[in-house]
Amino acid sequence: MIRISDTVSLEDWEITENFVRSSGPGGQNVNKVSTAVELRFEAERSPNLSPAVKARLRRLAGSRWTKEGALVLRAEAHRSQARNREEAVERLVLLIRKALERPKPRVKTRPTLASKRRRLDAKKTRGVVKKLRGPVDPD
Repeated sequence: MIRISDTVSLEDWEITENFVRSSGPGGQNVNKVSTAVELRFEAERSPNLSPAVKARLRRLAGSRWTKEGALVLRAEAHRSQARNREEAVERLVLLIRKALERPKPRVKTRPTLASKRRRLDAKKTRGVVKKLRGPVDPD
């Protein structure tokens, strides 16, 4: 059981770990030992996450979200299987915590009259500068 916050925790059945061989440098160790971890979290079936949190998690996950509604994280930075497993779980917890934060609603504001005038003055000044860059009249 993984504790995310006071109200949210993940059950063991929601997470599956698959150990595969790492890519990249590492000598003979890379060819022999399966140290990389593919952590699969069944987010869509999780009873502990609300639909709004699942939607935010889907947006945050991007291409790591599968068609079946699972989140797949791959950790292969370390040489040991245990450390890669810890890193994958840490990344999952951080991602879910970020999805739990409700975004602050945007408050519409109108530009002030002074800011409109400043913008128009800047545009006029820029136009004059560009006009002066034109060909010079020999007269």
